[in-house]
Amino acid sequence: MRTHEAALLAYATRVTGDRHLAEDVVQETWLRAWRHIDRLDTIHSLRPWLIRIVHNVAVDLHRRRRARPTEVELPEEDLEMSAVQPPPCDEVETRIEVDTVLELLPAVHRDTLVEVYFADRTAKSAASVLGVPVGTVKSRVHNALRVLRDVMDESSLHAA
Repeated sequence: MRTHEAALLAYATRVTGDRHLAEDVVQETWLRAWRHIDRLDTIHSLRPWLIRIVHNVAVDLHRRRRARPTEVELPEEDLEMSAVQPPPCDEVETRIEVDTVLELLPAVHRDTLVEVYFADRTAKSAASVLGVPVGTVKSRVHNALRVLRDVMDESSLHAA
């Protein structure tokens, strides 16, 4: 390693154009050479073999980088406005739509959905609050969601 380190690093630096990247390439070269140490008996000249490994590692690295999209640094102000959090107006609009659609349901179905989804209750807990059997809560939720799905599908057809 001591004998060939400088030559390999110089070649890798020329190929990659980056000293730090070249060090990574040389390190990977040593790993690959170690994995194929059994071939040393058949190699007449060690340095050309190692240079070929450096070349192959650098080409692999270049191809891998080209296959990935280019990374772009975001300005600091864009990092604060994360795309994960929708603007507050979307939440208000969604809430208005949900309230409007819920008004289309019969009161017992609407109350059941409110207990299960908005109050985050289990079917058993909602049944206790509503004073009905658990099976009734489950069937009301099923029927209410079916009606809501149909209404939402119908409204999306009219919007298109």
